[in-house]
Amino acid sequence: MSDPDCWAPPPRIEAIYAEASSMGGMNCPTAGARSEGRLEIGAAPFQLYSLSTPNGQKVGILLEELGIPYDAHVIRIAQLQQFTTGFVDVNPNSKIPAAVDRCPVDGGGAPLRLFESASIMLYLAEKYGRFLPSCPRKRAECMNWVMWQTSGQGPMTGNFGHFFVYAPDDKGVAREYGVARYGMEVQRLCSTLDRHLSGCGGDFICGDEYTIADMIILPWFDVIRKKGYTHSNGVAARDFLNLAQYKHANAWADRLCVRPEVQRGMLVCRGVGKPWLSELAKYKSRFGHLRRAAAGGVGATRLKL
Repeated sequence: MSDPDCWAPPPRIEAIYAEASSMGGMNCPTAGARSEGRLEIGAAPFQLYSLSTPNGQKVGILLEELGIPYDAHVIRIAQLQQFTTGFVDVNPNSKIPAAVDRCPVDGGGAPLRLFESASIMLYLAEKYGRFLPSCPRKRAECMNWVMWQTSGQGPMTGNFGHFFVYAPDDKGVAREYGVARYGMEVQRLCSTLDRHLSGCGGDFICGDEYTIADMIILPWFDVIRKKGYTHSNGVAARDFLNLAQYKHANAWADRLCVRPEVQRGMLVCRGVGKPWLSELAKYKSRFGHLRRAAAGGVGATRLKL
């Protein structure tokens, strides 16, 4: 007789689909559109469809650092807007960020769709010839860290956050296992970053050169060292994981976060496309100084987000 406390899989996964139904209908085993809906299109050559999550912030930072004209459109994933026909046409994987370049690198033809944050960032860096090292060795090192972020740091931190904050309250045993498993892996990844920054020979991931590697890694580290992923009992990930121990990584993040371009990039698609340009009082009072920084290159202090 089998042990009732020992989990065993049913013959098919369909039998346990309901166990993962806590995300407002977001989880589904099939791809494709679920509703009709067109995407907004502005006047700028580059159209971004995103949300100010860590994955969205990566591209927002690069766009602000490049200083190119772009329109930013909020995709409200809790309302399942990523499953509309318009969004799926741009990103068949239904994840933010996604983008459309109406002036693509080939100089003509149909608009070019872009999806996956690293793909968008590499495309833009190559198109504009910025934030990607020209030296083959440095470029390889930059890409090492870009791939490290997309294959490890982002997914593992997101998995930790799911079990720590969002998983159902009645799944206590599964949650504790998930938090321990992914929490330790997040700490190992933070340790990897910290050790690298302690001996990289400069202020940035690639030594003395600021690249897309810095921009792609920052948001997922920053979210757990601040108020992101705070449990309903008040325990925050930054304390739970002891983020203060990563001295070099925190100093690196502090250096980046004083940049007005980074501050604006982290805000892209937070409620509205570009909050620092909004005339709404709730945005203007908090982020209006970033409008002045964008117009005149004036420095800005770190935001408390």
